[in-house]
Amino acid sequence: ILPYLSKYISSLIIISFLAFMLLFAGVGLASIRVKKDTTDDYLVAGRGMHPALAALSAVSTWNSGYMFIGAIGFTYVMGYNVIWLAIASTLGQLVAWMWLYKFIQEEGHKRNVRSLSSLVGDKAGSPEAKLAAVLSVLFLSIYAAAQLTSGGKALLVMMGWSELIGILIGFVLVVAYCYAGGIRASIWTDAIQSCVMIVGSMILCWIALGEVGGFSGMNSGLESQDTALTNIMPPDLMFGFSLWVFAFLLGGLAVAGQPQVVSRVMTLGSEKDRKQAMVWFFVWQTPFILLMTFVGLSSRVLFPKTDSFDPELGLPMLAMDTMPAIGVGMILASIFAATMSTADSQVLACTAAITDDIKPEWREDHKTTKKVTLVVAAFATAISIGGLYVPGGDSVFKLVVLAVYGLGSIFVPLLIIRWMGYKPDSTHTIIMMVSAFTAVILWSLLPAVMDWKAVADADGVFPSIPGMGAAFAAHFIMNAMRTPDVSSLGRYNWPDRKKIGTFAAAIIIPFAGLEATYLVTAPDSLDTSGPAPDSMWNLTVEFEPHFEEQVINIGDESTESFQFSIPADAVGVSFHLNYSESNEGGIGSQCDNVESSYDDTNVPSEFRVMWNLQNITGQNCGENLLGGIATWNGFVQTNTYENHQITIAELTVEKDAGEIIFDVTVDVNQATPINGDSGEEITLMMRYNTLVSYDLTEVE
Repeated sequence: ILPYLSKYISSLIIISFLAFMLLFAGVGLASIRVKKDTTDDYLVAGRGMHPALAALSAVSTWNSGYMFIGAIGFTYVMGYNVIWLAIASTLGQLVAWMWLYKFIQEEGHKRNVRSLSSLVGDKAGSPEAKLAAVLSVLFLSIYAAAQLTSGGKALLVMMGWSELIGILIGFVLVVAYCYAGGIRASIWTDAIQSCVMIVGSMILCWIALGEVGGFSGMNSGLESQDTALTNIMPPDLMFGFSLWVFAFLLGGLAVAGQPQVVSRVMTLGSEKDRKQAMVWFFVWQTPFILLMTFVGLSSRVLFPKTDSFDPELGLPMLAMDTMPAIGVGMILASIFAATMSTADSQVLACTAAITDDIKPEWREDHKTTKKVTLVVAAFATAISIGGLYVPGGDSVFKLVVLAVYGLGSIFVPLLIIRWMGYKPDSTHTIIMMVSAFTAVILWSLLPAVMDWKAVADADGVFPSIPGMGAAFAAHFIMNAMRTPDVSSLGRYNWPDRKKIGTFAAAIIIPFAGLEATYLVTAPDSLDTSGPAPDSMWNLTVEFEPHFEEQVINIGDESTESFQFSIPADAVGVSFHLNYSESNEGGIGSQCDNVESSYDDTNVPSEFRVMWNLQNITGQNCGENLLGGIATWNGFVQTNTYENHQITIAELTVEKDAGEIIFDVTVDVNQATPINGDSGEEITLMMRYNTLVSYDLTEVE
């Protein structure tokens, strides 16, 4: 009964997933009815989008798969002190919505610009706008590729489909959304996705809390693993508590530097629309953050930390273990759709940057604009697929962080000084952008290159502080050297020394007290044993092969069944059909026709990978590979620790025994009419491997 039940549940998950994906796609395609064939409608929806739709789209695009995967993993590792990320980041986003988005909206309307890169220069197509556009296209393409890969991984983990299939499905959906109605289709789709995301999150959170025994059970479960998990103060911070939190604040402010989110603001028609959208954004996002926090904490209780468990898979595993099949399909569709919503938004943002700044002559050419969209989507897909064949290439977490903080550090300081009334020239702007981006790269990557301790991890400081700090430092230096008679604060003047001293004291004294409090109250070290997820390791695996062979004489036009039992400890199985023309008597011989068909109804669902499992028909004398099944999707020996842990989990997954049946029919052929041929002897062999051992060693 269990194999039948497992197969039934797997089918329900697929049906549920496809139903929700069809819902999302249908909403996006429905935008065709109201779209206009103009570039302005394609990229900014004619600046007439409803505030609620723009806000829900911004929630979906800004959070993407990060909230389902990355934030869950961070919460799993950090425990209660993740609340500082939620609070500080939300405050940063609030500042962006209240002031920077107001400036962006006003400038976009006044100057009729449609891309964030156009706002950093006095005119579209200027040298600084071109540089900003190139950086946007490069890193948004990488970011979009990461989203496609994330969608592929979600399908691999929860449904056993290959990552390549997931990536290609994502490419088709992204292009379909974009071509159907441009940013209007993207926003409509995002809005319905946000609704499904919040409903699915509420259901999953309710179930998760029930599984751990409510809030009290969650708290006791966390404390039993590590008391630091239930302390709101993080342990062992390298640069102190204040900078740690301030980096999150600037990370939230960086939302104003993400072209794919800013494009939503540019679709709003008035100041009133922006204020309404701001309310919608936080009313929708805040409970979503809280729900995901409780899910992440519950997953830590249900799946205690081990070397073989990837924290970022906490939510998918929680859904599969606790929710009915239709709920698993909904969660999977939400994860997949969230990554797609960000990917199509990034592709459209790249399109706007190219047509408005890199090639302004294409600005009003609607057909060329759509071609640019297709090329950008194909480029992002090529990056994503290429990463599958490079050791560690599909682990794009660091590149995503680099793109987000790089773009935030490039654009936010420039937006702030322009909002203050300062008008930097091309040289000034370019030096600020280069300084910001260089600082982010050095802060993120130099420690790894030099074999130093990482400074941008959870116990360090995220790159927002060095990136934006370098940009502002470049601004003040350039202002002092080139335009000392102009206030570096634009329309504002620096206060006198006495006021500066008072202001500095008002900041330093509370922060000093906060740091002193942290030193006294900080918990002991959080258990962070275990390698970094993106560190490189060698995996060697030993299998033991087993063989089972069945031979049956099958008469002419007769059918016989070969039934193989699949042991519970098998991790990979292949099937081979072999026969020769051995029963024909007379003059010469001719190969008989053999037709096979298989029934995998009782194959355990843990065998998620089916490679070339096929039926044969025709004259096929000799050995015929019928394909096989496996719990794992293969691996390269040298890969990231995170990817190897996924492979190990697939190799060691627990499952029931199962069976597979092959029906074989023989239709004899005769070389001459006088020959006799009563049938054929058919040999069908099953080869299966069981896991003996594996060894994981770090690359030196």
